[in-house]
Amino acid sequence: MISASSCIIATLISLPLGSVIHFSRFPGKRLLINIIQTLYSVPTVAVGLLVFLFFSRAGPLGGLNLLFTPTLMVLGQVLLITPLMLGLIISALSGVDKFVSETAISLGASRYQASIITIKEARYAVLTAVTMGFGRAISEVGLALMVGGNIRGYTRTLTTAISLETSKGDVELSIALGIILILIALAINVILNRLQQRQS
Repeated sequence: MISASSCIIATLISLPLGSVIHFSRFPGKRLLINIIQTLYSVPTVAVGLLVFLFFSRAGPLGGLNLLFTPTLMVLGQVLLITPLMLGLIISALSGVDKFVSETAISLGASRYQASIITIKEARYAVLTAVTMGFGRAISEVGLALMVGGNIRGYTRTLTTAISLETSKGDVELSIALGIILILIALAINVILNRLQQRQS
């Protein structure tokens, strides 16, 4: 649920923002895209540390008392996966032939309508971006440990449980949890692929 929630929020941020960046012309656009793409490889523990510092008792947002809560885990994962989804969505929109939007405008469509048509043309690649974002969210462990605290029944996720059980020497349970995690990821991918096939 934490990974799904963060993925939905990141999608609601990335799709409109990626569209604005792609369809707009402004100085430093290429530099901005390069920075976004560089953030693909930011370690999860680095994002976790940043969020921890901001929301710890000594941090500027410590008064919100969100540390070691699912809410902060969702926020942290949103910060983690948004650059990935944003960059992939921009790439998806860039892959659509400009002839599509130019034809729509020549037939009387507004720039907004032409943008919607372009997004529809790139929907499969956009869906891939969402899948990639969910995959990174559900598989990360560093951020979840740092800002969630791995509290049983509250902030413990499959990945943090695998880490804990492995450190305790319960390798069999760790393997079982790993298989469950892979099956969940497989199920999500199968569902998304079915949706793609129905729309094609």
